[in-house]
Amino acid sequence: MTTMTETSARFREFKMPDVGEGLTEAEILKWFVQPGDTVTDGQVVCEVETAKAAVELPIPFDGVVHELRFPEGTTVDVGQVIIAIDVAPGSGDAPAPAAAAPAQEPVSEPEAEAEPKGRTPVLVGYGVAESSTKRRPRKGAAAAPEAAAVAAAVQAELNGHGAPAPAAVPARTGVPEAGRPLAKPPVRKLAKDLGIDLATVVPTGKDGIITREDVHAAAAPAAPEAPAAVASPVAPEAPAAAVPAGASDSARETRIPVKGVRKAIAQAMVGSAFTAPHVTEFVTVDVTRTMKLVAELKEDKDMAGVRVNPLLIIAKALLVAIKRNPEVNAAWDEANQEIVQKHYVNLGIAAATPRGLIVPNIKDAHDKTLPQLAEALGELVTTARDGKTSPAAMAGGTVTITNVGVFGVDTGTPILNPGESAILAVGAIKLQPWVHKGKVKPRQVTTLALSFDHRLVDGELGSKVLADVAAILEQPKRLITWA
Repeated sequence: MTTMTETSARFREFKMPDVGEGLTEAEILKWFVQPGDTVTDGQVVCEVETAKAAVELPIPFDGVVHELRFPEGTTVDVGQVIIAIDVAPGSGDAPAPAAAAPAQEPVSEPEAEAEPKGRTPVLVGYGVAESSTKRRPRKGAAAAPEAAAVAAAVQAELNGHGAPAPAAVPARTGVPEAGRPLAKPPVRKLAKDLGIDLATVVPTGKDGIITREDVHAAAAPAAPEAPAAVASPVAPEAPAAAVPAGASDSARETRIPVKGVRKAIAQAMVGSAFTAPHVTEFVTVDVTRTMKLVAELKEDKDMAGVRVNPLLIIAKALLVAIKRNPEVNAAWDEANQEIVQKHYVNLGIAAATPRGLIVPNIKDAHDKTLPQLAEALGELVTTARDGKTSPAAMAGGTVTITNVGVFGVDTGTPILNPGESAILAVGAIKLQPWVHKGKVKPRQVTTLALSFDHRLVDGELGSKVLADVAAILEQPKRLITWA
């Protein structure tokens, strides 16, 4: 799709591209430029969120930003112009911004601007389907007081009145000189979820910082004024019972818009659960030797510079089990009524990120050595933590691992990532009493759960795969003898 148009020899427009496969819309999370800024070919001008991931968009030419067509937080259809660039600045007076600039109502606070710095993604969760989404109206708080002034200025310009004198704009409480309210990332996310413009919130924190309590107070409706007393011949009714504090709907409920990655996850999980007949099997296994191997590998010079943890050995064990039972690495082709067996393994690792649960995958994981697999896992986690996972990184997965053990959970019944045949859930590794060599001893024990699509994986095949993974974790030397 062409994402650039020419309005004249001087001005060029950049359209919202299809950054995935068949996506129809994207939400503008943050603008990195403003009108008057100079940009160069390849410079990132904004970050957008699709149903698959957050993506940064580079501009394909040099010039000066003339106009931003949509504010942050707006959902824009693919193909709509989002920014206009003056590619020949200084050659004459620039025309006024196009009428589409009513979208330049006061831009609300960059709602998804920053990821919570203290939250490291954990390896858990499910993936997204490659399904299109429907455009929905932007949900936001009521316009800030200065909205009327800006709107009047735009309308006057559109009516040919020329550039009006700057209207007086009410001062924002808690807004620094740069025009940005002071709040920490978790508070910004809370405000976004509640549909609150931080510019309208009165801060009570130290140095004018907006707190969570300030956001909740702004979200709660103001109590109505008591009506004036009116004489009436009717006897007064019995006084109503006092309403408990905090009993208003807004105080008792929080409504979170379902969009972007979270919306796609919901659609994918519903589609997977009601399309593929799921079967889940469980096994509890002594992984004491695996934990000893992990400790030894951490001291191995050949593994220097890479992260070594139990997930690495579990991933390698699953790859060996797939090699011994290749029929499990397949997909169901409903249109052609065929089972498509894959001769490669793109290993998905479910990761919880601030934007939702995603499943990036390690391409051709079956060909990687243990150090290479460890490096790929580390890069996957780092990219997910930074919110930079691309749609391509989440496409084409064949099997998935989800690690619910990081929460202290013993196991679960995971739902298949759409288009895949199996998903392995790994529970918490705990010290438990275990019969070892005829005696009860404390051993490191975990529970594995394998969900699979019963249309193409029967009970025997699924059991073999799960048993092989368990056997390798119990006796890690099988990574050598079975490889």
